[in-house]
Amino acid sequence: MNAGIIGIGRYLPEKIVTNSDLEKVMDTSDEWIRTRTGIEARRIASDDVNTSDMAYRAATQAIENAGITAEDIDLILVSTVTPDQPFPSVACMIQEKLGAKKAAAMDLSAACAGFMYGMITGEQFIKNGVYKHVLIVGVEKLSKITNWEDRNTAVLFGDGAGAVVLGPVSEGRGILSFELGADGSGGKYLLQEGDFIAMNGREVFKFAVRQMGESSLNVLTKAGLTREDVDLLIPHQANIRIMESARERLNLPVEKMTKTIHKYGNTSASSIPIAIVEELEAGRIKDDDVLVMVGFGGGLTWGAIALKWGK
Repeated sequence: MNAGIIGIGRYLPEKIVTNSDLEKVMDTSDEWIRTRTGIEARRIASDDVNTSDMAYRAATQAIENAGITAEDIDLILVSTVTPDQPFPSVACMIQEKLGAKKAAAMDLSAACAGFMYGMITGEQFIKNGVYKHVLIVGVEKLSKITNWEDRNTAVLFGDGAGAVVLGPVSEGRGILSFELGADGSGGKYLLQEGDFIAMNGREVFKFAVRQMGESSLNVLTKAGLTREDVDLLIPHQANIRIMESARERLNLPVEKMTKTIHKYGNTSASSIPIAIVEELEAGRIKDDDVLVMVGFGGGLTWGAIALKWGK
């Protein structure tokens, strides 16, 4: 049974923090941030909006978009490294809010690659006929673990949520191939140290540039596709230079790569589903388009998916 995206939604906080706003509170500049990262602004959730609140709003949209009800959901997977609290899980919190009474629920922790991990975990249940509908949410409130005095990390991150409903789709559509990976020896390069995110930017950049391109090519090979078959590359929105390196490895024109980083910054596990919604709203994703989604994150972790769009 093929599994594909049958519904999608997102939530972005209202508050916009621009590079110019950051110039006023730290030693940085709009030009410095833009040229190194591609980021111009990011969304920041207010103190009274929790990770579970954002997850719930995105999930509600996705379920409605799928044309099903919360009671049709069999499993809820939430990818996040910023839960409201260690337990109960965000997945259990939104299960109760949604009224998804028959759904099992758990959180996954793979940082910015979390949405890829969630998608592939959910696909296995559907492919094997165990479940029919799996809700996957990528959500982060990174602002609560960002050190606003560290200009190397504070300029990068934003808050947001993206959700999809995975379900059975027609033959030839849905997830065609995937790759998941991890290298725990690189965990020291990107981690939460004490209360805040800490990163060795140089090492993470080297890893990401190599892995994003390799993983994208690997899933195409596994699916029996070529670079020419790709209609849209949807990379994790971490850094424009990393994203461009993946695009160049696939030899794709600029217009075939999704870019939302300038508006939202790095929203970790939510960046890919947020970007998909953006492309759908712009009319840039059509039935039978081949999408390559690829991400990397703390762990170090990575994942890629080749998917043919449509139900």
